[in-house]
Order: sequence, then C-alpha cells, then structure tokens
Amino acid sequence: MPWDVLIRGGTVVTPTEIGPLDLAMEDGVIVDIASELMGSTRLEIDATRLHVFPGMIDPHVHFNEPGRTEWEGIATGSSALAAGGGTCFFDMPLNSFPPTLDGPSFDLKRSAAERSSVTDFALWGGLTPRNLDSLEELAGRGVIGFKAFMSGSGIDDFERSDDDTLRRGMTIASRLNLPVAVHAESEELTSRLTREIRASGGTSWTDYLASRPIEAECDAIDRAIDIATETGCDLHIVHVSSSSGVSRVTQAASRGVKVTCETCPHYLLLTSDDLIRTGAIAKCAPPLRDATEVAKLWDRLRSGEILFIGSDHSPAPSAMKISDDAFAVWGGISGVQTSLLALLGRLPLQQVAALTSDHVAKRFNLPNKGQIEIGFDADFCLIDLTTPTTLTRDMLLDRHRQSPYVGRTFAGRVVRTMVRGQTVMQDCKITSRPIAKLITPSSFSGAR
Repeated sequence: MPWDVLIRGGTVVTPTEIGPLDLAMEDGVIVDIASELMGSTRLEIDATRLHVFPGMIDPHVHFNEPGRTEWEGIATGSSALAAGGGTCFFDMPLNSFPPTLDGPSFDLKRSAAERSSVTDFALWGGLTPRNLDSLEELAGRGVIGFKAFMSGSGIDDFERSDDDTLRRGMTIASRLNLPVAVHAESEELTSRLTREIRASGGTSWTDYLASRPIEAECDAIDRAIDIATETGCDLHIVHVSSSSGVSRVTQAASRGVKVTCETCPHYLLLTSDDLIRTGAIAKCAPPLRDATEVAKLWDRLRSGEILFIGSDHSPAPSAMKISDDAFAVWGGISGVQTSLLALLGRLPLQQVAALTSDHVAKRFNLPNKGQIEIGFDADFCLIDLTTPTTLTRDMLLDRHRQSPYVGRTFAGRVVRTMVRGQTVMQDCKITSRPIAKLITPSSFSGAR
C-alpha cells in the first residue's frame, strides 16, 4: 500500500544531527525515515533546498477563549502559531473567562480549542487561593501542569498566590506528579515601588521599568525554589528575563531541586530602549531589560541553562494599549508567529530544534511529540533558509496584528507547517479546517 505522505529531498534537523532524509507517514505518524526512500505515496512533497524541523511547540500562550475572545481567540491564535512553524500550543489558564480553575472551565476551553484550532494543544490549569480543592479535578482532565502568579496577574478573576497558597498548591501538585509553573515577581517589592513612583507623579516608560527591577524577579525565584525544595514539587519558572534569574535556577538544579526555566524571544530581541521608543506594543512583565542584560541572557541560552522558548503571546484590543500612563496600559507582547524565526541565524540549527520542540515535549512528558522519529506524530515545519523574511503587518495572522517585530528581517521563511501529516499552513495561508487534538502527559490515565 502507498504511504499517505512522503517528504522528499529535505534537510532534516534534529537536536543531534542535520542531514538529507526522506520522511514517510501514514495516519499522521512517521513510519519510515531514510535517504532516498523508495515506494509509492498518495502525496509527495518536494522539500529540495528546504530544512525540515520538528514542529514548534509553544508552551506559553494566552489565546483567551472562551470569553474575552476579542483579545485573541483560538482560531486566530493557532493560525498565527502555524504560520510561524508551530504545531502545538499550551494555553494558559488566565485571561480567558472563566479561567481554567476547575473541571467545567477546562471542558469549556477544550471544546473551544477542538472547535477552532488548526494545531494540537495542551492546557494549563490555574493555581490560585480559591481553587486548591480543584487541582485534582484538573489533573483528572489532563492538564500538563498548574500555573501560579506570585505577583498580581492584572485579572481580577485570577488571584495571585502568596507563599502559603503556593506551598499548599505545590504539595498537592507534588502528590499529583505534575509541575507548577510560576510567574516570578515579588508582589511586595513591585507594589511598593509602584506606589512610591506613582505617588511622585511617575507615569513614563522609564518609571514603569523602575517599578519592576531584576531584584523583584530574583526574590520571587528564590522563594519559589525554597517552597519547591520543601514540598518536593516539580517547579518551572516562566519567562525569565535576567541572567541572574537563570543563575538561581541553574544553582538550585545542581543541588538536586526539580526546577527548570524558559525565556521569551522578546527578552532576547528587544531591550528597555525599545520599550521607551515604541511604547505599549513592547510592554510586558517582567519588563524588557537593558542591552547588557540581553547579551548575558543570550549567553545563558547558548550554554543550555534555559531549557526552551515560550512566546508568552498575550494580545489585547488596541484600546487597551493606548494611554499616556505607562502603568495603565495592558501588558503583553504578541509574538507567537515569530518565536522560531527569532532564533534562526543566531544559534546552531540543532539547538533551535531542541529549544522549540524536543525539550518542551520531554519536559512535560508529551507522548509522541517533539521529535522526528519513527512512531512519533508527523509534525513538521519546512523552512527556506535561503530567503530572509522581512515581517510586514499584513503577514500577521493574530487578531490585532500588533507586533514589535514589524519591519525586522529574520534569517529564513516558514514555507509549510504540517500537523500529524496534514498541511495546515502553506506560504502564510491557512490551508486546513480545524483538526485539533488535546495532548495530555504520558502519565495521564484518563480518557483522551
């Protein structure tokens, strides 16, 4: 019988090697890998002069559905992900309404994703003071972990976790054998600095930067690590913005603490000067850092201390991005379409594959995802490294098309994205109806 799909003539990139290989797939799964495969196929894709990467897995997005869909929505968010070479996303529990804090809210979000997404997906559950009794219920639904904020989230329906809440939540998560991811900034320090700066009339971007120093990030990371050590919890620090923050994670891991971290493309490509120059489109928390700190963060990334990249794609309607008061502007950078492109030309291709796919799948125990190997899902992105991409606004597929990278040239172009053997994006156009599948950890024993 012929194969369903054959990718012929491409240069396959994995975390360990690069080389010319053909890839055959049936029923959405890789069934053969070899140089110059011989056999018939229903569909042959000519990948000559293209590099074939494992599909990008973005572990950190806010697609804001159900509710607040005017901020993004899963249809537009997943389309932008696919246009950037992404084949799976992990949606965060907040910004959607209701937030994913119990079984029924999980079911609502799962239904929305299955109805609208052009890529596969996994879901984070929330960890807040009001849903500790629901963590086991969320685990039973198949969440890949729990997300907590150590500082205010900006959303009234997703409260921050103080140290006692975090300790209780981590104890439960440890028993459930699921990781806890934390937004690590000290509420005490950031709130005090914000009050003092605003009391003196501060409203500028420089004032905002001063209200969220690296010290606030490091203090929270230290406290989260202490609680994880005490409870035996598997800890993950999201969107680390500083070299000092990464160093704390590395040192704790060397002592045997179960802790990892991620960073975001905007902490690698943008600086605090970019925030001052461009304003709201580049506001995030933790905020962008200066050029010296960015260079140090690249060193940490190259050394392997940062496990992977997450976009922290967090859009909002334009009206929420307009104010003369920097503190009043909604924070969040739209970057889901450019995460993989951000790394091309700056790191070895094998490391790009590891940072955008392999390490994510292994960290969160995703079955049959993240690798180009026989038996794994046929998730690929085909990239032309001979054609630079200068990003224009009309190329963006997210709802509001607000990107700080418009006008920037990247060292490659995503030509095609395939999810379980099906082409979902070609030449920046979505070619498939929604085909989403919920991805759960390999330890999950419930119904998929």
